[in-house]
Amino acid sequence: MIPRERAWSILTEFTKSDSLRKHARTVEAAMRAYAARYGEDPDTWGAAGMLHDFDYEMHPRAPHHPVKGGEILLARDVPHPIVYAVLAHADYAGMPRVSRLDRALYACDELSGFVHAVALVRPGRVITGLEPSSVRKKLKDKAFARTVNRDDVHRGAAELGVDLDEHIAFVIAALTSVAPEIGLARG
Repeated sequence: MIPRERAWSILTEFTKSDSLRKHARTVEAAMRAYAARYGEDPDTWGAAGMLHDFDYEMHPRAPHHPVKGGEILLARDVPHPIVYAVLAHADYAGMPRVSRLDRALYACDELSGFVHAVALVRPGRVITGLEPSSVRKKLKDKAFARTVNRDDVHRGAAELGVDLDEHIAFVIAALTSVAPEIGLARG
């Protein structure tokens, strides 16, 4: 529905921060992996992952993010299912998550960022060999990556209908596939 190059162009037009671009790439990778798992279109799911926070630098506060971003995406003829998923990834936007795409984006957003953060503090910044139990242990440490909402991580897996450890392992595998692009080594 939307070519990756077009989604990347929108992202880079609005997002200048390398860390936010890497976050977009991590969520895109997880979403593409889930699209393959569920037999969905990887470009659509990947675009939703890539674009979910594209407006964050311009509108860092709720409710402007992602509502103002949704308006921009609609004006650029981004397909409605992607725009809806972007809006639904923020609880305060008031958009219920009704599709599997919506639920997957919500489930992948916080966890992808968290898994990335865990891998960054490992010796050698290596993602290969990262275990779900290590991620769970870090989830209990409220001082680590404190901006990550732990309730959203748990709720995301539940809404997607997957076991949290399975979800963590799945996201680790997805991020391993793009490790060099997001500043991680494969090992």
